[in-house]
Amino acid sequence: MKSLAAVVAVCAGIVIAPTAAAQRASAVHKGQEAAVAWLDLLDSGQYAASWDQAADQLQRTVSRPAWIALVRERRAPLGPVLARRLKWASYTETLPDLAVGQSVVLEYETRFENKVSAVETVTPVKDARGVWKVGAYSIR
Repeated sequence: MKSLAAVVAVCAGIVIAPTAAAQRASAVHKGQEAAVAWLDLLDSGQYAASWDQAADQLQRTVSRPAWIALVRERRAPLGPVLARRLKWASYTETLPDLAVGQSVVLEYETRFENKVSAVETVTPVKDARGVWKVGAYSIR
């Protein structure tokens, strides 16, 4: 009987592990889709819309007028995006300064007209309604 329980436990682990991996992969995919759509707003100069479409975490961190001023100050001088390549993506459920829950950290290598190499970090989070929105953004 003990060996049957051990076999069942091992089989359950085999079934559960791929399911969890598939869920993480799906989360990364959905987070990346949200990030790309949101970055399109920034790239087209729609800074107010980027704040409107951001997650509550970002909106609580910085007011709409402050966000618009900050992004205009940092992004506008860089010029248009010439290329953006995803360097890495990481799924997590615990990030400092963000609510506990599903989030994806994405790092892009971006080339702007006036800056050959920049690194953008975009962190989409899954909100209470199950919608992926950007909760944090940085550029260096």
